Amino acid sequence: MGAGVSDAGFEGLLAYDRDHVWHPYSSALAPSQPYFVESAAGVRLRLRLPSGEVRECIDAMSSWWCAIHGYAVPELDTAARAQLGRMSHVMFGGLTHEPGIKLARRLIDLAPRTTADGESPLQHVFFADSGSVSVEVAMKMALQFHVAAGRPRTRFFTIRGGYHGDTFQPMSVTDPVGGMHSLFSGILPAHVFAPKPPPAWGTGNEDGAGGSESEREAALAEWESATRALYAAHADSIAAVILEPILQGAGGMSFHDPRVVQVLADLAREHGALVIFDEIATGFGRTGTMWAADQCGVVPDIMCVGKALTGGYLTLAAVLCTHEVALGVSAGEAGGLMHGPTFMANPLACAVALASLELLQRNDVHRQVAGLEAGLSAGLAPARDLASVADVRVRGGVGVIQVREPVRVREVAAYAIERGVWVRPFRDLVYTMPPYVTSPDDLATVCRVLTDAVAAVHG
Repeated sequence: MGAGVSDAGFEGLLAYDRDHVWHPYSSALAPSQPYFVESAAGVRLRLRLPSGEVRECIDAMSSWWCAIHGYAVPELDTAARAQLGRMSHVMFGGLTHEPGIKLARRLIDLAPRTTADGESPLQHVFFADSGSVSVEVAMKMALQFHVAAGRPRTRFFTIRGGYHGDTFQPMSVTDPVGGMHSLFSGILPAHVFAPKPPPAWGTGNEDGAGGSESEREAALAEWESATRALYAAHADSIAAVILEPILQGAGGMSFHDPRVVQVLADLAREHGALVIFDEIATGFGRTGTMWAADQCGVVPDIMCVGKALTGGYLTLAAVLCTHEVALGVSAGEAGGLMHGPTFMANPLACAVALASLELLQRNDVHRQVAGLEAGLSAGLAPARDLASVADVRVRGGVGVIQVREPVRVREVAAYAIERGVWVRPFRDLVYTMPPYVTSPDDLATVCRVLTDAVAAVHG
């Protein structure tokens, strides 16, 4: 993977990082001690440990779920170099360019549809610079849509347990109690939260905490009744339903039944509201189909995509919407959607995203993720026998070990790194969302190390 920095340079960089660099969700009073990455290739990170020792680790996280093809991917490197030879950036206001147009076309071609041979209702693409910003844009679209129609609606309906990003509008539809944004509860707009849905049947824990199939069916019916009643009480104020279909990611790595999505979409459409799907974590194959929406038989009015869009190379997101939404927003007094990121449709990012989507198709993402699901299901099964484990669940390229107490993150990560795996647990979850190109042997190693780490640290 190439030569690293000198010993003196390494120590100096770590010291500066500790004194000046603020990492995600960390304290400046008690700085974290991040692991130093010298390089990355394939599915491995080359880490330099505080001792100075260099260790290669399998990345079990896909760098927060985006590096689906791994690192130093020849096809993506080539696309980036070729685009650098033309232009790395140009504003999208009043200008356009080939990578942006081609990427919009490709996303529309891939978008969920109601019939296999029909075109997707999602026919307009608005580019953004991050997943969180794409959710901001989607919510703004919904609000403008209703204002333009002469029926201003100001609230959103969602389910507990969700997470949609760290900027203000996304925070407002993230779980207000179990989420990470309770600090801002007095500032954020107050939206409507239905109960957290019961866990999905068929995620590997049929005989565990989720109960029998009949018990889950009863729980789902009870959830639906409560949710319908809650929606009816607020229907006139709801601009849109927003949710992560099938998988709630950073809110707790939990899976719900497709019927949950169908019920929420039906409620929205019965009452003149829009349907927004946040597919930032679930899109591009992660749950076993190209979109989680494909498992639900529902096409949203607005859909957010990001994370894996560029294969982890550059930040880029997009919001897809229907003709009805685009024309409705545009017919309003403002005359258009009131949003315009500086780096919208960055040509370099768009070129890499196109190459990533081509590679996804060539590698057969459905086959890749089915292999991950089989490997994760078999490899994580032994964790069910641990006293500290409350649940083990798998869907697509997502494997979760849920423990009965908050994870001792630093200890679990250190144990795993000593055995050649990088993992970043959170809350009570030790989970993996590995790159799609992870080999069966490497996947087995990840599963064994995560299970052993839980056993060693939590018992």
